[in-house]
Amino acid sequence: MARVMAFDYGKKRVGIAVTDPLQIIATALDTVETKEIYPFIEKYLKTEAVATFLVGLPLNTGYQENEVMPLVRNFIDALQKKYPNIPTKTLDERFTSKMATKTILLSGVNKKARQNKETVDKVSATILLQSYMEMKH
Repeated sequence: MARVMAFDYGKKRVGIAVTDPLQIIATALDTVETKEIYPFIEKYLKTEAVATFLVGLPLNTGYQENEVMPLVRNFIDALQKKYPNIPTKTLDERFTSKMATKTILLSGVNKKARQNKETVDKVSATILLQSYMEMKH
């Protein structure tokens, strides 16, 4: 079986999470600068099989698109063109950043680590991926 790879796409950074090959556990993988996302994916796909890409949709509480949404749509289009054999799915990510911040706080890490946006981004991607996996089962 192949992994599911999830993206919390932002203007500056992309949080990335993956499942194990059996698609049971979601794990934070990395946070990369947005401009480096395609080389990162290329390198990852050379060593790991990915069955599905999952991209978080940045909607606000009224289900309206926010200012990042056009960038996310471009990213989704690019994934579909570059990797036509890997389906790209989307999921509402409205509350993942808040949940990630709370999860990091509850984990007991120090204040400096909690304020690290890269940590929040990859934990957000992990929460998004875990939500997706729970919906599948």
